[in-house]
Amino acid sequence: MKRLDKVAKVKLLVFPACLLPFGLLANKAVHNGLGANPVSVITLSTGFWTLTFLMITLGITPLRRVTGWIGLIRFRRMTGLFAFFYGFLHLMTFVWLDQYFDVRSMIHEVYKRPYITAGATAFLLMAPLALTSTRGWIRRLGGRRWNRLHKLVYASATAGVVHFWWLVKKDLTQPEIFAAILAALLGARVLWWVAKRRAAHRPLAEVAAD
Repeated sequence: MKRLDKVAKVKLLVFPACLLPFGLLANKAVHNGLGANPVSVITLSTGFWTLTFLMITLGITPLRRVTGWIGLIRFRRMTGLFAFFYGFLHLMTFVWLDQYFDVRSMIHEVYKRPYITAGATAFLLMAPLALTSTRGWIRRLGGRRWNRLHKLVYASATAGVVHFWWLVKKDLTQPEIFAAILAALLGARVLWWVAKRRAAHRPLAEVAAD
């Protein structure tokens, strides 16, 4: 029997941890613990966890750089797919529980409420990332094109934060926290890109002097 490596063993713990928010929400639903407005509770919970897993996914590369643990990159696909999973639940809460699959009403809501447009954009940008997350798709697209496509996660996360910010009417604490985390994660990438460009354009004499 093939022995599991360290990363695979950790994944056995991370996977159920990622499912825990869904399990707790389902348990509340089964035991009538969602309060007077269950649709609102489900909407806010699934939206919160969609953004949380998007931030975790974006945070894996910086954390790998800081810690030096190469194996961290193997968690990115899992957390990204969980972001899509909770995003799908968030969308279906709107489509099914809120709008009852009324297409005309949904189109009206999208045009009437900008935060819904932003949320729909975030999900649509996540969809191709989830569909092409397998090794087979990496081979079909090629590493460079696959990496270019998966940079859509930056736009998806941004649209998701905007969606949350526009949705909240009073207490902006949580949207502000997500916006700050996103700004830090994207800012770190910009700094690394600038440093890489500068290193690539250093004069040969300066490199030799080092």
